[in-house]
Amino acid sequence: MKLIFSIAIAGALGAVLRYSVVTLIGTRYFPWGTLTVNVLGSLLMGVAYVVIVEKALTDPELRHLVMTGALGAFTTFSAFSLEAWDLAERGQLWLALAYVLASVVLSICALVIGITLTRATLA
Repeated sequence: MKLIFSIAIAGALGAVLRYSVVTLIGTRYFPWGTLTVNVLGSLLMGVAYVVIVEKALTDPELRHLVMTGALGAFTTFSAFSLEAWDLAERGQLWLALAYVLASVVLSICALVIGITLTRATLA
């Protein structure tokens, strides 16, 4: 239960940081804030992966706190990026490409369906 609470606190901090970055950078003409969060989160996920998982330079419990909690709430794009990289790293390039394409296309399609159904229901 202590781990779950810690992840929740780290997630809250990640969410507030995301809001702060997006608000600071803005999204008036192009979603620069979201793009910044996604790229920065992916960069930080890469650093955390090497430091925490590969090199084990810190307490392994920090993986959940940093990678799942803080970075997971800061941007889920970082987890997506890590999973795509992991597939490619294991030599499954076609599977990595399929994952990337499926994630983007299906997520946008699901968004359109959600908007369309909700608009029709609430009309």
